[in-house]
Formats: sequence, structure tokens, C-alpha cells
Amino acid sequence: MQHTFITHLGGGFNRFTVSPLSLATTIIILCGGISLCHMLFFIDPLITIYPSVMAAGDVFGLNGQVEHKLAFLRDYVTRDTRLVLVGHSIGCYIILEMMKRDPELPVRKSVMLFPTIERMAVTPQGRVMTPLLCRLRYMAYLPIFLLSLLPDLLKSFLVKLVFRRLRSLDHSTVLPTVSLINTGFSAFISANAMYMASQEMLEVLERDNTTINQNLDKLVFYYGETDHWCPVQYYQEIKKDFPNGDIRLCSRGIRHAFVLDAGKEVADMICNRVVIKMQSK
Repeated sequence: MQHTFITHLGGGFNRFTVSPLSLATTIIILCGGISLCHMLFFIDPLITIYPSVMAAGDVFGLNGQVEHKLAFLRDYVTRDTRLVLVGHSIGCYIILEMMKRDPELPVRKSVMLFPTIERMAVTPQGRVMTPLLCRLRYMAYLPIFLLSLLPDLLKSFLVKLVFRRLRSLDHSTVLPTVSLINTGFSAFISANAMYMASQEMLEVLERDNTTINQNLDKLVFYYGETDHWCPVQYYQEIKKDFPNGDIRLCSRGIRHAFVLDAGKEVADMICNRVVIKMQSK
């Protein structure tokens, strides 16, 4: 029996525990035939250290994280497995790097959600975040630590206050967010997340057209109409460069951080358009 293995690589806010719980678990519920789903966390202080990751020299940097995902898949995914990679934001860049570095990965499909795979620093959001992440991120460490000392009820209130503008907030995201703040590693995790994000601004430059072209039949791109991390211009350019690719533009108004209020909708879309169709073949 051939197994289907789904790995979700989140990005941005989702590199914490929220996105895997909202997206990947929903996929399992909607697709009863999927045998295994492993949620990988981008920034984890207890992350398994593989020799290849240590050799990369920068465990929590962008390159180290690519090597970690590859090492995990080599250990736990056999070559006869039908591998589905679901990437969001910087997770899409990591997927392309994985497919480039190990062309023998048994990837059947890679779903690229709101992909930050090029010119991040010059996007509308990148222009704002680059100086903050590259120069001022150290100022955030102490407030994050102090926030972890507050009572749980107050932390929950503050999280809801931050999310108050979302009309259809998925309330299941509140508890994981509070749990993140509660952990004794909160400042450590946040520091690593911001460090990796600063690398993204400096290292994610030109789109890897060679890898995309070599794997075009395996890739599904999903861009957002109102996404300030990968604007519509990027969609138009990649659509022009790869007219035969499965490259779509969201018309539902889903935000870049979809996990906050549209996790089920996105999971349902992936399941119906990609996974079930693939398993029926």
C-alpha cells in the first residue's frame, strides 16, 4: 500500500504552533484516506539536531532550516511515499530549496500558499519590516519576556485585543498563541524567529526559475489579491513566465496570515483541489 505523507511548512506568524494545528489537522479531518501528517515547527528550541544541520553552521538560520527539513524527510519518508508539501510564505521558498537540493525527494505535489519566494525586502511589507528586523529586533526581547510573566487571563485578553479587528477570528488560534507566550522559551523562540526573518529580508532575492521550471508539473501557486508580502505584480510576472503552470490568484479576499480567520477555508481548498484529486489517480 502506498502512503500519502503531508508536511506543512509555515511561515511568518505561522512558524509558531498556530498554523500546523489549524491547517494540517483540518486536512486530516477532511481527507480520511491520508495515513500520516507530521507538523514541522520552524523555530523550536528542542529541535532535533541532525549532523547535516550542524554542518550548515547556522541551525536557526534560513539555510539551517532547509537542511533540517531535508534531514527529517530523509529519516522518516521512504522513497515510495507520495509526498505532499504544503508551504506558506517563507515555507514556499524552503520547499523550492528542498526540491533543488534533493531532486530525488518523492514529491507528488507542492502547494505554495502566498509564496514569498522573491524580492521580499522591496515588497510593501518588506520595506517596513526590514529595518525593524535587521536593526531593531533586539529591543523586542525584553518586552516579550515580561509579557510571559503576566497572568494567563490577562495574556488571553491582550491576544484577543490584538486580533480584535478580525471579524471572523478563528478562536482556536488564541490558546496556542497564549501557550507560546507561556513557555519559558518564549524569548528564545521569538529571538530565533526574528533572526531568521531578518535573513529572509537579505537572502530571498531573485525567483528560482530553474527549479520552478524543472518541477512545474508538481507545483501549485496561490497568490493573494491584497497580499503585501507578495503583491499581485509578482503573480502577474510568474504567470507570464510560466503560462502553463498552475498559478492562481485568490479572489476571496483571504489575507496572507490566513490561519487567523480562514484556516479551514484554505485547508478545504487544498484538500478538494489537490489531495483528493491526487489520491483518486
